[in-house]
Amino acid sequence: MNLHQYAETHDVFNQVPPLEGTNLYRVDLPLQEWVRRFHGGWAEERLDTYGALAGGPLMAAGFLANEHKPEFKSHDRYGHRQDLVEFHPAYHELMRTAIEHGIPSLPWTDPRAGAHVARAGLSYLHTQAEAGTGCPLTMTFASVPALKLQPDIAEQWVPKIVATQYDPRNVPMAQKAGVTIGMAMTEKQGGTDVRANTTKAYPVGIPGPGQAYELVGHKWFCSAPMCDAFLTLAYSEKGLSCFLLPRHRPDGTRNQFYVQRLKNKLGNWSNASSEVEYRGALAWMIGEEGRGVPTIIEMVALTRFDCMIGSSALMRQALTQAAHHCAYRQVGGRVLAEQPLMQNVLADLALESEAALALTMRMGRALDHAHDEQEEKFARLVTAIGKYWICKRAPAMINEASECLGGAGYVEETVLPRLYREAPVNSIWEGSGNVQCLDVLRALSKEPGVLDALFAELGDGHGDARLKAHIAQLQTAFRDTDDIQYRARQLTEDVAIALQAKLLLEAGNATVSDAFLASRLGQGGRVYGTLPRGIDVEALVARSTPHPM
Repeated sequence: MNLHQYAETHDVFNQVPPLEGTNLYRVDLPLQEWVRRFHGGWAEERLDTYGALAGGPLMAAGFLANEHKPEFKSHDRYGHRQDLVEFHPAYHELMRTAIEHGIPSLPWTDPRAGAHVARAGLSYLHTQAEAGTGCPLTMTFASVPALKLQPDIAEQWVPKIVATQYDPRNVPMAQKAGVTIGMAMTEKQGGTDVRANTTKAYPVGIPGPGQAYELVGHKWFCSAPMCDAFLTLAYSEKGLSCFLLPRHRPDGTRNQFYVQRLKNKLGNWSNASSEVEYRGALAWMIGEEGRGVPTIIEMVALTRFDCMIGSSALMRQALTQAAHHCAYRQVGGRVLAEQPLMQNVLADLALESEAALALTMRMGRALDHAHDEQEEKFARLVTAIGKYWICKRAPAMINEASECLGGAGYVEETVLPRLYREAPVNSIWEGSGNVQCLDVLRALSKEPGVLDALFAELGDGHGDARLKAHIAQLQTAFRDTDDIQYRARQLTEDVAIALQAKLLLEAGNATVSDAFLASRLGQGGRVYGTLPRGIDVEALVARSTPHPM
């Protein structure tokens, strides 16, 4: 008897070919079209280059950075307090690549038409490889407008913030060519309610904007604690004020900034999030004293935009994985992507992904035209609307995409479990759902012209009776101010759907827009895969399926 005759129990077949090494830009037709539509086409070569990186080495680095989480080293071997967070080299590869390609800096260093759109495209590709680096990259990018409210401080810091050089060393800013910026706002007792903060700021000498203070207090959530400086809030004599707090003092000694512990989070594993204390930490006031919230909003508006980009990117990568799997996997002797019910699911997921991308890129266009009154008012409102709706849609959409792979989508060898763990963070960070919806009401009620700007954007339905009726219902709903706060989520959702429908109609792809309107304003079901009859699902699936080039 041959002792090895039973060693091979089966043949391996009906497996999906690897997707690794795919250029994520080249296989994403919607991304290409929306970037061009909103004047970012000049960056196509940059996006193509980054698409190859994101689908190749950065995707591999993302797996490593999540497998090897950051570690907090409070003291060195000699017992000196150091407050270091150590990262795997893969994390630094991700950060270095993003910074060298201008993800935190492009609109500030090359502010031509379409710069915010092009930068959003780069970030969209990067996030598909790994989202955990998004916090430091976003905060570094978004810090620039806030810092420019204090020109003397900005003169020192902004050139290094927008530099395309990454230096992770724990050394003073003066010794670096490029720096990263973090943010520390929330405290245990307040969370989103930053006016409940208790951190105090004491002037070192002359008080006021641009002057030095010492801060005493705590921050319950400080993401990316190895950044070179942090924008933070503390109470000075005239009220809650904004400060820039560096990790090192001007003489090179470490600042009185103490990491208490790292958060053990649901997802976002490659990024370190921490609790910190200020024990007389030296910081400089940014902007007008007592106006800390309006000052920091200059930063928060852009970080909320990046939540839109991030969630859209997670959805796109989930769709890419699902569509690729179904293009090859056979069940009952037929490829999944050719089976009607799976086509219904994949087409529905594709609609959700493209609608999210369309609204995100439209926001990028608004930022590119921020000095236009209509665009400024549009951005003020849609930052909150888009952040709420897109981030809310991501977890369920990614869950459905995972289900397309069956059990294979539930194991860590695929990227899908990481995408699913990552999805909730964007709906929580920078104000959870209720905060965004209340901000929508605040913008509409307290800022003249915002409601008019919204309906000017929506128009008359662009020839579609369903959208026209939906817009009319919205106008009626906003005139009815009774229990409007109670209805804020429904109103925000209805506006988001209207904007997405309008954008898809304007883009001129009738297959996409007809399907979206029929399902989102017609008789679609309550879960994905319930598109009504008459939808060209084959065309939608083909549009979203990656064909490696």
